[in-house]
Formats: sequence, structure tokens, C-alpha cells
Amino acid sequence: MTNSADGRARGLHFTRRDLIKTGVFAGAAVAVPVVRAVSADNLPQLAESKLPKPFTTPFSVPPVARPVRSDASADYYRIEMRAVQAEVLPGYKTLLFGYDGFVPGPTIKARHGRATVVRFVNNLPPTHPILGYETTASVHLHGGASLPQYDGYASDLTPPGYYKDYHYANEQNARGIWYHDHAHEHTAENAYYGLAGQYHITDDEELGLGLPSGAYDVPLTIGDALFQPDGNLLFSLDNANGQWGNVIIVNGAPWPVMKVARRKYRFRIVTAALSRGFEFSLSTGDPYQVIATDAGLMPRPATVTSHRAVSGERYSIVIDFAKYKPGTRVVLKNSLQGINQVFTNTDKVMAFDVTDDAFDPANNTVPAVLSPNNDVMITPASASVADRHYLLHRQGGLWKVNGHGWHDVVASNYTLVEHKSVDGTFERWTVKNGGGGWFHPFHAHLNDCRILSRNGQPPRPYEVGPKDVIFVDGGEEIQLLMDIHGAGKYMVHCHNLIHEDHDMMTQYEVVSDHRAEFSPFAAPSRPLSAEATDPL
Repeated sequence: MTNSADGRARGLHFTRRDLIKTGVFAGAAVAVPVVRAVSADNLPQLAESKLPKPFTTPFSVPPVARPVRSDASADYYRIEMRAVQAEVLPGYKTLLFGYDGFVPGPTIKARHGRATVVRFVNNLPPTHPILGYETTASVHLHGGASLPQYDGYASDLTPPGYYKDYHYANEQNARGIWYHDHAHEHTAENAYYGLAGQYHITDDEELGLGLPSGAYDVPLTIGDALFQPDGNLLFSLDNANGQWGNVIIVNGAPWPVMKVARRKYRFRIVTAALSRGFEFSLSTGDPYQVIATDAGLMPRPATVTSHRAVSGERYSIVIDFAKYKPGTRVVLKNSLQGINQVFTNTDKVMAFDVTDDAFDPANNTVPAVLSPNNDVMITPASASVADRHYLLHRQGGLWKVNGHGWHDVVASNYTLVEHKSVDGTFERWTVKNGGGGWFHPFHAHLNDCRILSRNGQPPRPYEVGPKDVIFVDGGEEIQLLMDIHGAGKYMVHCHNLIHEDHDMMTQYEVVSDHRAEFSPFAAPSRPLSAEATDPL
């Protein structure tokens, strides 16, 4: 592990560090604590005896966002980023940053072919009340094919007291994606304090499958956190390798327990921990079905007894509780240890208590065929028109991609790109982990991909679906088939945001004869005072 001196030196001029999706529902105004300087070297940690016991807090579902208006082609939302005080741990108040005051933020529901416009308003305190940095923001719709100026480009910043309208065409297939902060130098802190929420696109194909829906289609945003003795988050700048919490957080609650009926449930898992990876399984040892990966439905469901997921990955799983007697408790476990720091209860995620409650029997199936005709899944690897290579490695005390970091991109006036890809083509990308004992969740913005091979072997059964985040373990070499669409410059980075914030981010460019190419800065933020003459 990197020594703390390296981490502190980096922190002198590069302050974004971590991502942990802690979620807590909080809608009230916040009484902001007194600003105080914090040194990660000597912050005390809340005693383990003060933490809640697993499965003693109730499970909650984030609210669904409601549009402020709709017209024939689009739904319009206004979502405000603001500070809140929330009870993450029973008996303690924790400062968080919430979208509309909720952590995780409200779930946005979208339909294929119907646009969404979201006015994201930065009403955060001008400086972070505890960490002291300017609270600029940039919203990335992770998994969305956004135009460059709406993609959450790291240097396209919305300062406190400003807003920006993000336009999403929703032209992609059904998928569970998410929105989260991506501000240069502060991605980690902003997301760690809560700026994340789920975003679901549906289409006719998905709606016609009879999958669990409504109350039985449940978002799970899963992360971890550390706490100071006063209940505030413990955030460290000292370790360039990662940050691991001793509390597992699901939709804002530590190790919650959910009551379930004796039927199938779909769980849309967003793995939102800053650095922690998960190997999910059920305490009963029973199988469950993986039906969707990052970028949508799999061709066919995969029946597994466990599956691995790391920061940024999304998996939709279906658990059938019909086989259990009322009163049975089924625990969602985490058995991944080698790449994690392990604490007393980080092997537990949440619990399901099976009831004998009445339930709606509709949409209670998983068909044998889900989405067999997704282009990125059926196109042969021989269709690739170019080979690209990405090396994830350590250089000069920083994490790098092909020897580059975001500071190199900024220094080039945003002209540095790893390659120029052509709209409407397929490419083979080889992603290699240069070693050093650390895994990397590799994420390319804009385009979906398929795993062709993992160290020359086929992908794991639950990875046989469209992806945009790829687990790359130490020394591994992954081959991907990338489905290239769009025009403009888009980021490529490690989704362990400690690594990203220690400069593991670069960009590539897509060029097109058919699409207009926009600058990532083509839609600047506006001051809040302009809202009076700029209604949604």
C-alpha cells in the first residue's frame, strides 16, 4: 500500500479522493456545522461498539422523481443539490450532500425514445463544511449515451449558486443506470457525501417479458462508510489505493432488513462503494438469476449461486422467495476478501424476512430468453475495424492510463486523446492491468461493450451481457468489443474513485460524418439568478 506521505503530497494540489454511496433519506433543511480543518492522519474512528447491529434498521426505497412539467416529447425535472443532516446511524447526525435532500437521490424513470431534461441546481454550501473545498459539481449519467456537453465532463463544472440543464435523449435499450457527481478534483468527496441516484430506462421489449415490476422491482444502491465519533463521515486523503468502510450501507441504511412476500423480486444493484468489491450470495446457498448487466438485459438469464461486482457495476438479479416458509430470514452476503479491507460485519449486506403477506401475482416470471438481438452481443469480433490498447498502471506515485492522467488532458487544453474512433463501427479494446496488487473497475463513457475474453478464457456466466464497467484484476488482460456511436470527447477511467482522483483518467474521441460534434463545454452553467427568466 502507498505510504501516507505519498497521499498527503498528492493532496496538496489534487483534492478529489473518494466515492462512497452512503444513502440516507433526508428532506429537511440542514443546520451546517462549523467549518473545521480535518487531517486524515489523526481522525479518530467511531468505536465498533457504537455501530448498529446488522439487520436492525428498516429497509427503504428512494422516492421516484416527479417532473415539474411534461410535453409531447420530454419530461422536465428540477433537482437540487443541497446539504442535509441525516440519521445514518441511529442516534447520530451525519452531514450529507443530497439530490433534492435525498441520499441516494430520487430514482428517475424514463422511457426509450422519450427525452428527459434535468435542471441540476448546485445549492450546496460554497465550501464543504468539514473538508473545506469549493463544492463545484458535474453530473454524469453513468451508462447514458449523452452528448459531450451533458455527459458530466470532469472539467465542465457547476459552481455553488449555479445550475445546468442536462438533456438526455433516452435512445438506448432498457437499462438500469445511475447519475453521480464527476467534478474534477472533487468527484470523490461529492459522491462520498451522497451525490448519486438511480436512473431506469424501460422499453417495450423489457415491459413485455413479465419480469417483476412495480413494488417488486427494487433499487439497491450499495456502498460502505467509515464514521467519526460525532457521527460524521470519516474521509481519508492519505491512501492512494482506496478507502474501505466498516459499515455496509444499502439505500441509506446500515445493513437493513426488508420484508418480502413469497414471490419473485427484481433487485437493481448499483455497486456504489468507493473501493470495496463484493461477491454476492445468499445465506441459504440457493441460486438466483442474473437478468441484466450494466447496459441492459442479458440475452438469457444466468443462474448462479454468487456473482462479483465492483464500483460502478450494475447487475439486476431475481430472487424467488416462494420456496421459503414465512419467518425465514435470507441474508445477502459478501464473501469477497482478497481485494478488500475486511471488518467484523462487512461480510453481510442486508437481510430479507419472508412474510405470508398477500401479493400481486402478475409479472412474476423470468423467461428463458430476454434480449437476444442486442447489437453489441451478437456482432462478431471479426467486425472490429481497429485495435486499441489500455494499460492501467502506477507511475510516479500516481495511477495512470497509458501513462496519462487528467492533469495531462487539462495541460493539453483538452486536446490529448488516446485515439480517435469512428462513429458506427466496432473496435477491439485490450485492457491490461499492469499489476501492483490492485484491481481496477475500467469504465469508458458513452459506449457499451461486450467481454470477449478474460485472460484468454470466456467471461463469467453473469458477465455475458452488455457492459460499461469491467473488473480488471491484478495482471489480467481483458478483450472487449466496443460498440462505437456518437461524436465528441469522452472520459476513460478507473471507477475506484480513489484511483481516479490520483489521476487514473484520460479521454478518447469519436468522430462522425453524420452527427454534430460538440465541445464538452458547449452548455455552460448559469447563475441561479437567471432562473426567473429561464423557466424549465
